Amino acid sequence: MSGTNSPEAVKKLLENMQSDLRALSLECKKKFPPVKEAAESGIIKVKTIAARNTEILAALKDNSSEVVQPFLMGCGTKEPKITQLCLAAIQRLMSHEVVSETAAGNIINMLWQLMENSLEELKLLQTVLVLLTTNTVVHDEALSKAIVLCFRLHFTKDNITNNTAAATVRQVVTVVFERMVAEDERHRDIIEQPVLVQGNSNRRSVSTLKPCAKDAYMLFQDLCQLVNADAPYWLVGMTEMTRTFGLELLESVLNDFPQVFLQHQEFSFLLKERVCPLVIKLFSPNIKFRQGSSTSSSPAPVEKPYFPICMRLLRVVSVLIKQFYSLLVTECEIFLSLLVKFLDADKPQWLRAVAVESIHRLCVQPQLLRSFCQSYDMKQHSTKVFRDIVNALGSFIQSLFLVPPTGNPATTNQAGNNNSAGPVSAPANSGMLGIGGGVTLLPAFEYRGTWIPILTVTVQGSAKATYLEMLDKVEPPTIPEGYAMSVAFHCLLDLVRGITTMIEGELGEVETECLTTTTEAVSSPTQSSSEQQEFQSTSDQMDKEIVSRAVWEEMVNACWCGLLAALSLLLDASTDEAATENILKAELTMAALCGRLGLVTSRDAFITAMCKGSLPPHYALTVLNTTTAATLSNKSYSIQGQNVMMISPSSESHQQVVAVGQPLAVQPQGTVMLTSKNIQCMRTLLNLAHCHGAVLGTSWQLVLATLQHLVWILGLKPSSGGALKPGRAVEGPSTVLTTAVMTDLPVISNILSRLFESSQYLDDVSLHHLINALCSLSLEAMDMAYGNNKEPSLFAVAKLLETGLVNMHRIEILWRPLTGHLLEKVCQHPNSRMREWGAEALTSLIKAGLTFNHDPPLSQNQRLQLLLLNPLKEMSSINHPDIRLKQLECVLQILQSQGDSLGPGWPLVLGVMGAIRNDQGESLIRTAFQCLQLVVTDFLPTMPCTCLQIVVDVAGSFGLHNQELNISLTSIGLLWNISDYFFQRGETIEKELNKEEAAQQKQAEEKGVVLNRPFHPAPPFDCLWLCLYAKLGELCVDPRPAVRKSAGQTLFSTIGAHGTLLQHSTWHTVIWKVLFHLLDRVRESSTTADKEKIESGGGNILIHHSRDTAEKQWAETWVLTLAGVARIFNTRRYLLQPLGDFSRAWDVLLDHIQSAALSKNNEVSLAALKSFQEILQIVSPVRDSDKPETPPAVNVPVPVLIGSISGPGLNRPFVRTDSIGERLGRYSSSEPPIVTDELEDLNLWWAAWNTWYRIGSESTKPPVTFDKLTFIPSQPFLTALIQIFPALYQHIKTGFNMDDLQKLGVILHSAVSVPISSDASPFILPSYTEAVLTSLQEAVLTALDVLQKAICIGPENMQIMYPAIFDQLLAFVEFSCKPPQYGQLETKHIANAKYNQAEWVALNYVPFAERSLEVVVDLYQKTACHKAVVNEKVLQNIIKTLRVPLSLKYSCPSESTWKLAVSSLLKVLSIGLPVARQHASSGKFDSMWPELANTFEDFLFTKSIPPDNLSIQEFQRNESIDVEVVQLISTEILPYANFIPKEFVGQIMTMLNKGSIHSQSSSFTEAEIDIRLREEFSKMCFETLLQFSFSNKVTTPQEGYISRMALSVLLKRSQDVLHRYIEDERLSGKCPLPRQQVTEIIFVLKAVSTLIDSLKKTQPENVDGNTWAQVIALYPTLVECITCSSSEVCSALKEALVPFKDFMQPPASKVQNGES
Repeated sequence: MSGTNSPEAVKKLLENMQSDLRALSLECKKKFPPVKEAAESGIIKVKTIAARNTEILAALKDNSSEVVQPFLMGCGTKEPKITQLCLAAIQRLMSHEVVSETAAGNIINMLWQLMENSLEELKLLQTVLVLLTTNTVVHDEALSKAIVLCFRLHFTKDNITNNTAAATVRQVVTVVFERMVAEDERHRDIIEQPVLVQGNSNRRSVSTLKPCAKDAYMLFQDLCQLVNADAPYWLVGMTEMTRTFGLELLESVLNDFPQVFLQHQEFSFLLKERVCPLVIKLFSPNIKFRQGSSTSSSPAPVEKPYFPICMRLLRVVSVLIKQFYSLLVTECEIFLSLLVKFLDADKPQWLRAVAVESIHRLCVQPQLLRSFCQSYDMKQHSTKVFRDIVNALGSFIQSLFLVPPTGNPATTNQAGNNNSAGPVSAPANSGMLGIGGGVTLLPAFEYRGTWIPILTVTVQGSAKATYLEMLDKVEPPTIPEGYAMSVAFHCLLDLVRGITTMIEGELGEVETECLTTTTEAVSSPTQSSSEQQEFQSTSDQMDKEIVSRAVWEEMVNACWCGLLAALSLLLDASTDEAATENILKAELTMAALCGRLGLVTSRDAFITAMCKGSLPPHYALTVLNTTTAATLSNKSYSIQGQNVMMISPSSESHQQVVAVGQPLAVQPQGTVMLTSKNIQCMRTLLNLAHCHGAVLGTSWQLVLATLQHLVWILGLKPSSGGALKPGRAVEGPSTVLTTAVMTDLPVISNILSRLFESSQYLDDVSLHHLINALCSLSLEAMDMAYGNNKEPSLFAVAKLLETGLVNMHRIEILWRPLTGHLLEKVCQHPNSRMREWGAEALTSLIKAGLTFNHDPPLSQNQRLQLLLLNPLKEMSSINHPDIRLKQLECVLQILQSQGDSLGPGWPLVLGVMGAIRNDQGESLIRTAFQCLQLVVTDFLPTMPCTCLQIVVDVAGSFGLHNQELNISLTSIGLLWNISDYFFQRGETIEKELNKEEAAQQKQAEEKGVVLNRPFHPAPPFDCLWLCLYAKLGELCVDPRPAVRKSAGQTLFSTIGAHGTLLQHSTWHTVIWKVLFHLLDRVRESSTTADKEKIESGGGNILIHHSRDTAEKQWAETWVLTLAGVARIFNTRRYLLQPLGDFSRAWDVLLDHIQSAALSKNNEVSLAALKSFQEILQIVSPVRDSDKPETPPAVNVPVPVLIGSISGPGLNRPFVRTDSIGERLGRYSSSEPPIVTDELEDLNLWWAAWNTWYRIGSESTKPPVTFDKLTFIPSQPFLTALIQIFPALYQHIKTGFNMDDLQKLGVILHSAVSVPISSDASPFILPSYTEAVLTSLQEAVLTALDVLQKAICIGPENMQIMYPAIFDQLLAFVEFSCKPPQYGQLETKHIANAKYNQAEWVALNYVPFAERSLEVVVDLYQKTACHKAVVNEKVLQNIIKTLRVPLSLKYSCPSESTWKLAVSSLLKVLSIGLPVARQHASSGKFDSMWPELANTFEDFLFTKSIPPDNLSIQEFQRNESIDVEVVQLISTEILPYANFIPKEFVGQIMTMLNKGSIHSQSSSFTEAEIDIRLREEFSKMCFETLLQFSFSNKVTTPQEGYISRMALSVLLKRSQDVLHRYIEDERLSGKCPLPRQQVTEIIFVLKAVSTLIDSLKKTQPENVDGNTWAQVIALYPTLVECITCSSSEVCSALKEALVPFKDFMQPPASKVQNGES
């Protein structure tokens, strides 16, 4: 104390002491002289000390006995004033610590005397206190004396002194123990061997203790003695003592100085041996006492529980348990059991209250509770103390509800059950006030009519006791109603809070330690020593953890039943929101803790309780009733004799109803009501799931099932993404919600969503629990939704979706169970709403999964991508169209958002589109197709090339769908686009495919299997093309014509446009597998197609008559296909010919052409010929760059390039320019290009010729029978057929022989003979008057023309064909008069055919015949001298043929015919006759002459009558033709009579004779005569005859005779005619003669003049004299005719008379005439 040691302080002390002594001496001067003297000597003593010593204080202390002596003597005077002065002075000395031990002893003795004299009691106490607190000089006896002094003062009559003394005692006791602590502190560093204290050693044996400790020990021991009402050992002189005070002192020592007892065995011994037995003994009245039992039987009235002692005992117990539990395990067990007992219902209310307060004190010390658990509950054969405490609290709470508190007179009359008769008890009333009137309720618990208010007892977590602190009360206080309940309630809450906080904290530590050690272990370098250490520490920790975990589990197991029972009851009874909140919080923390510790049963029990609280009372929720966790309801647990009833919730708890809704059940019965407490519980449940989802495990089922029901009752419905929004209840009485709950709903829905959002923080196992729970909930909901169309509960599905969405970062672990459930169960459910949501959830998950930013990204995690897409594919197996629509919409959205990054997922996506079947409805097909279109337009470049084949397949499959024609057609368009894409990206696709192929090949080899893909040997890129072609090929035989047409066009365009990309060898497959296969199928379908008429094309579409049967529609397809194939053969011949089996292919193609050409359909047959023409390259198609540069008619083989070809090898050039060099380069450079030799080429042409011949002979062969349906080939067909021949002939002419010519002839003849159907005739036939050839006839002539030209320039041996050609042509010439027959067919001649009657109409063959005739003439002019022509009697045949029209003359069908025949005959003869004369000797022409003669005869003297309407001019023209014939005879035949057979000449002469003489019957009318007399002709005959008669070349007399005879006959006739005319003229007078007579006379006159002319011209010697005489004899007769009146006769007469002038000459001698 620097303050008292400083020189100033010392100086002041000395001064004060001296003044005190002076004062004393003054006071005692009179009465007490000894004192005065002592005082004075004291002054001197002080001064001397001060003067002699430097250390004044020390010196003072040494001499303190002497220094103090005067003051002690002063006190002995017992004079108040002097005493006070002395005491003050003594205190001053004490405070300066200048009192020695002896002095102190003296002082105490003096104080004792004062005390006994009851003097200055307060001052005494003060002095003692100063003495003991300022220093430690007072020990042992002195100390005990001082303490006793204080005790004695405590029991005086004076209240103030009492209290002061009590306080002083307390302080002194404290000081004693503080000294001991200080002493320990000083000696702490000196290590001492503890002396073992014998278990039952002498109580005074405290030799081992240091001084202060000894004092403390003695003091404490005596306190125990005193409380126990025994005599003290040390505190000698105690007169009286109270237990209450003693207990208080004990409590304070125990409470303030626990370390003393814990560190010193002596003190521990005291605790065990003295304190505990004492407490137990004092407790006995409380234990034995039963409330209500009569006290008379008790032996003494003390035995009744005494509040002050009981309360203090409990305080002591609390301290003992709190501070010395570890020392007093067994004793504490007894104390705790007692505490539990005090809670019994038969104990007094106050006792129960203080007991609860004591228990509360324990409950706020979790570590202590933990120790209880470890020491009792976990030991065998030990009381389960901790469990009992908790259960006791539970029972206590129940008892408060069940037993009316006796302390409250208001409720004693009714034991909690309100009879309907008796008036309702006041508390119950007060509890019910608020329901109707809106008055706020007092916080209270209300259960079955018992109403207990909730009082605010203490702040959370501290046990502030009320009654344990009532140290001044002697009588037991009255406990307010609800106090005990409130404390018990807080006990529970604090217990739960304490335990959970403690365990969770420790758990947390363990977990972090585990983490750190494991990480350390992982990261530590691998040195064995360190490792061992690590292992050591880890294993230690493991052991530690195992121990701790056992404790935790035991604690929870011990307390959960009781807690749950109590909390459930309170929850049910609570009417206060805050209380409810606390209860729920407790349940929640317990549930979470149990979950963390893996205690499933208890966890589920707490959760069940919360679930039940959330639902309306008696709500039938099977989950809560059947689960093992919920076996708690209404069972009583016997807990060590404590009967804890599980009280089921009472339905009449007065709660505000906030919602009315429908229960979620198969058959909802009425409505159910939700109270605000239900909503509160629900929020707690949500909270639990939200914050502790990780530990819920299987109880997710309970939580979610409850939430589902609540959501349903509240009418929350799922919206997009799975979040629940308030919606209308769909059916039944709709949900009624108060405004209070309405505002809560969005919050609840929000929490619900957040709950599932927080599932992203759960560990994998918990997440699986959550998913499983949702799945089984969903299954229940589905079962409920079976068989009715009610709105199903979609909670589970919606939440599965939500959970999936937030756990995308680890979607793999939950994907299978999640999608599996949705796919197999939900999406296939019969209830459409359920199904729809299943699909919605599934597709949303897939879309989200694909768009989620995974790590690593999907592009690098193909497995995950396929996993995500797989359910989309699986949906294809579901047959509900609504699901499929969702699936396709999803695909569409995926394409739109993720199309670029689907990668390996493409096959799945495409598979979904391809899985749509024909029967699945238009909208599905349309949606799927939309997806496909998107793929083809946008995504072909982004997909792996291996998927392109799938695209082709899918597109093809849409083409085959027959629901919607437009889709089929568009899909064909897509195939075209795809092919275009292949073409443009060929190189890249090919590279990629080859790479892939190589990889697959390798895999296949490793596995030892054969790589199997369509069109295998071909390279993969070609296979892609082949697949495309094959698909189009399938579409080409679709039942719908439009599809066939479109597919056909596309197929051939594709092959045409892109075929160059194919490897050469692949063409083999194209030809055989694609094209010919297609042709076969088309041919088969066409030939078997239905001939029934199709009325209309569906809807109101009219069908053109040319397409109104299936057969006709197939015909179109056949045409298209054949043409396409032919075009490919034509344009790609250079590619195809080098293929090994080109000739076989050629034959097959020809076979197809033949069968098409012979099909009984004009369209097909004609088209077949066009194709025939094309493959023969007769018709050059519009030349595209692919065509070989060769003239169309000649097939030139590809020229061989000399030298090696450095082609680009197998890397095909993807170019379209296709020069021959490049084309050659396309064949592998290792082998030279194959050039087909001429021979093979010829074979091809001959094959073509044979086909042509078969087509021709089959098609033109007349059918055996005819009816309406007989098929007769059309003209265009025949024309085309014949037009093919000339070009074909060019290639085969070298080997074309007579046989072939015969065959040709037959076909030409038959072709021309085919009639036309009457409906076609107006288009083909010229009007009858026009002399035009039909194109068929033109073609026939052209064919022959080609032949004859070829023969002309051909070798000699070909010329033998001429006669055959003549024969053919002449056969045609005959048609002019005799049209050909076509089988047995009746044809009408066109002239008399009315179109609508005749089925078949014969052609007008005249122009054809005439043209043929012209050809014959031309040809003959060229070939007359050819040996073959001469030998084969061609001329005779020509004449013979011409004889027919000539003899018919006017009867010919056409007038032109005979005129042409005449002119032709003249031309032919003009050339032929010289030849005939030349060969006269050979006899080759013998048979010709008679033919010729007959022909002349038939023509000039025809039997046919000229038509009536013949005009004069016509007649004259015709006559001039006859004249020409006679002229020919006169110029070409008669002059050469010597070379001509005699008979022939004779015939000619007879003919001329006949011509020159007119013997006409008189039956002619006048008009006719004029015309019919061919005057010119007669004249010509006459002249010729004459000329011939008088020619000097007459070789035989007979000839001369003939002509002479003829002349005389002629002249005689003339004479007669003239005579008759003269007679008639004379007789007729003025009348003119008939016309014919006049004509006759004119003719005769003309003949006379002609004769005279002829005679003049002839050599005179050739004329017989007789003849002259006859001529002259005519003259008189002629003269007589002069009188005639007819001017015509006159002019004729004039001409006849004039020549007679030549006879007018002087007559010579008559004798010279030589005749008489």
